[in-house]
Amino acid sequence: MISASLVKELREKSGAGMMDCKKALEATNGNLEEAIDWLREKGIAKANKKESRIAAEGLANIYIDGNKAVILEVNSETDFVSKNEEFKNMIDEIGNAILKGEATTVEEALKLPTSEGTVNDLIVAKTAKIGEKLSLRRIAVITKNDDDNFGAYLHMGGKIAVLTVVNGANEEVAKDVAMQSAAMKAEYVFKEDVPAEVVKREEEVLKEQAINEGKPADIAEKMVAGRINKFYKDICLALQAFIKDGDIDVQTYVANNNGKLVNAIRFEVGEGMEKRNDNFAEEVMAQVKGN
Repeated sequence: MISASLVKELREKSGAGMMDCKKALEATNGNLEEAIDWLREKGIAKANKKESRIAAEGLANIYIDGNKAVILEVNSETDFVSKNEEFKNMIDEIGNAILKGEATTVEEALKLPTSEGTVNDLIVAKTAKIGEKLSLRRIAVITKNDDDNFGAYLHMGGKIAVLTVVNGANEEVAKDVAMQSAAMKAEYVFKEDVPAEVVKREEEVLKEQAINEGKPADIAEKMVAGRINKFYKDICLALQAFIKDGDIDVQTYVANNNGKLVNAIRFEVGEGMEKRNDNFAEEVMAQVKGN
């Protein structure tokens, strides 16, 4: 009988999935070192060697069931792998596990059940099989009321994913807002969402600009009040000029369709992460040669 503590120890040492560790220990009569060798021979233990590597490519996706929706980003090291069907199927399994489960954070999501044990076990197993570091970077779980509508939009096959919620209106309006967010990259949804320190910093910059233009301090202050509104219109989704009708902003477009913008979440794959700068052609050739 293989103990759970022994399986846990092997998992920590090898980075392999729970079921693979159990098989390895059963095959080696509980010998930890031999089990590690068994995993290495099967190509499973190599997954943990990739932990320090940069994974800033990948895909984002959205999963919806009734009044619950999940948006997530799963990373790989190269864009080449993000086109792999096995990678896409892994993302689908993770997304559906979160949709069915109670997780609201990545840490909780990694513990949800999948065909490979947990979500974490699934990622480790696929990392070993695909040959690149894979990781669940972030998730957001949104619930809506019966009179709300979700809007889901994927751009470039999942390089950008946007999930919106509008009260009233309809799904088409909600999707239009999602497409707006994908294209215009608003940093915030509403004016109230902008942190006070961000506004203060912008006001200081705008005031300095006005003074450098030769305006007196009191006039500069008044100019800042006008210019800060333009700043809000650039960075807040609700206040942005609507792409399909530049005469109105996004929140007015939703209101004109008997709705109200409630929420929007935008994931762009790899944003804010360090990108790999090695030569992709050389990497592919190395993989072809078996290096």
